[in-house]
Amino acid sequence: MTDETPHQTPSAPSLSDRPWLAAYAPGVPDRIEIPQTSLPQMLEDAASRFHGRVALEFFGAETRYSELSDLIARAAEWLRRAGVTAGDRVALVLPNAPQHVIAFYAVLRIGGVVVEHNPLYTARELRHQFEDHGARVAIVWDKIADTVAEFPKDVRPARIVAVDISEALPFSKRFALRLPVRKAREARAAMTARPRTRGIVEWKDLVEGRRLSRKHPYPDASDTALLQYTSGTTGVPKGAILSHRNLHANAVQGRAWVPGLEEGAEIFYGVLPFFHAYGLTLCLTFAMSIGARLVLFPRFDASMVLDAAKKSPPTFLPAVPPIYDQLVRSAASRGVDLSSVRFAISGAMNLPVATVSRWEEATGGLLVEGYGMTESSPVALGNPIGPSRRPGTVGVPFPSTEIRVVDPDDPTIDVGGGRPGELLLRGPQVFGGYWRRPSETAETLLPGGWLRTGDIVTVADDGFVTIVDRRKELIITGGFNVSPSEVEGALLSHPDVEAAAVVGLPREDGGEMVVAAVVLRDGAGADEAALREYSRTRLAGYKVPKRIVLRDDLPKSLLGKVLRREVREELMVDEA
Repeated sequence: MTDETPHQTPSAPSLSDRPWLAAYAPGVPDRIEIPQTSLPQMLEDAASRFHGRVALEFFGAETRYSELSDLIARAAEWLRRAGVTAGDRVALVLPNAPQHVIAFYAVLRIGGVVVEHNPLYTARELRHQFEDHGARVAIVWDKIADTVAEFPKDVRPARIVAVDISEALPFSKRFALRLPVRKAREARAAMTARPRTRGIVEWKDLVEGRRLSRKHPYPDASDTALLQYTSGTTGVPKGAILSHRNLHANAVQGRAWVPGLEEGAEIFYGVLPFFHAYGLTLCLTFAMSIGARLVLFPRFDASMVLDAAKKSPPTFLPAVPPIYDQLVRSAASRGVDLSSVRFAISGAMNLPVATVSRWEEATGGLLVEGYGMTESSPVALGNPIGPSRRPGTVGVPFPSTEIRVVDPDDPTIDVGGGRPGELLLRGPQVFGGYWRRPSETAETLLPGGWLRTGDIVTVADDGFVTIVDRRKELIITGGFNVSPSEVEGALLSHPDVEAAAVVGLPREDGGEMVVAAVVLRDGAGADEAALREYSRTRLAGYKVPKRIVLRDDLPKSLLGKVLRREVREELMVDEA
């Protein structure tokens, strides 16, 4: 399946002056060779070169590259026999676990399109996305298999596969989960739940059958590999179309950006969820492409990470600022050495300089910030891995990546002289458009292959980029995008709410806090606690407002539109 929205081939570079090249670490190229092979071919190459090395580690259980390749081939054959053909969407709703990695590459191996989902989404949020992409098959965490099975007939996939992630644990840990004690019951309930719905397939049926023929054709590099849902630059979540070439190119760019990586020897920690573009690229593709050992965590827990570090000390840790802060504090209290982490890459939210100082003092390694968005696979800029890095900035463009700074109201006009403007990106990692949304695609992808980011930046004379504002009004909390419109819609569905405005207020850790200003109808009895509880039934936990402030009125434009910027300014004054 090729991208529904043609990705215009970039013309020759229009920016002849690229001062940022002087900041590149020694050995980092200006350009990369654009991959012409698919992601499953990339994985098979790694499996051939590193077949005896450990690919995945899950609470101590190990899967070698040769085993991973075999399991992918078996799952791919089951999917083929289930009727999945090239271009068909297959939904994955899974936490980080070995089954997630196997399913991801099995779908891609037969030309299917992976659609990633947050397993903590509410039924309403999941249903909206399933209605949009129309997946034929869903491979889901067994705890939510019944939720997907209860979708209306015209939305529910024809086949649902339930995954018990506890089956990937070492025998001793699986045995411990069966003990008739309260702690074991609670741990088991957190990891797995047997579906009630009849007809749901068990994961073992996928990996205990026949292998896919080696002669089965691989997808083309230009074919769509992934629909990654994002709020993008505006509006409700929509599927970003990412090709094999987009994702493979970003993995190659990441490899080129980090001098000193040892193929077949690095240990990556998968603390970021794979349903997020950042975790997917850094772990599912980048780590696999270099034969790394990927240590998997179904959720982030500092104690869990530090326990794993005793067996397999991490060397490469992609994460977000709060994770680095928590690990430093926990490691200090437990006396755990983190000096094995040579490379730490932060993204998805602002990285405070204080966090950089604490981390580098504790580990002796480097912590650098990067920048990207789902629409760029996701990484487009990064701080150099070396002394030229500049904390407080998001760095400089990746190899084969170009930038422009333009007038936000007229992107045909370039802004110079270090003045603020909207950042545009162009490179092999830029997506092909939004799934079945041509108008939103046209607003975001400009002629010549330029991607509008919606971020207002300044660029120093030497090319370092600093984010100063966001043209879009998305809220970034915990590394995830939250659409204010979606949260407002949930609040406005409450019978007591007359008007609502949702904004992000800065937090000390560099992220934002979701805050809602609400006007209640006359005679309403709801209060903040009731509205937050109501929100939890309609929104994922990270989208639920941390504070709900009751107002008599909200500032509006002459057309009656609530002015979020003014609401935010008022709330900032209240916070001061």
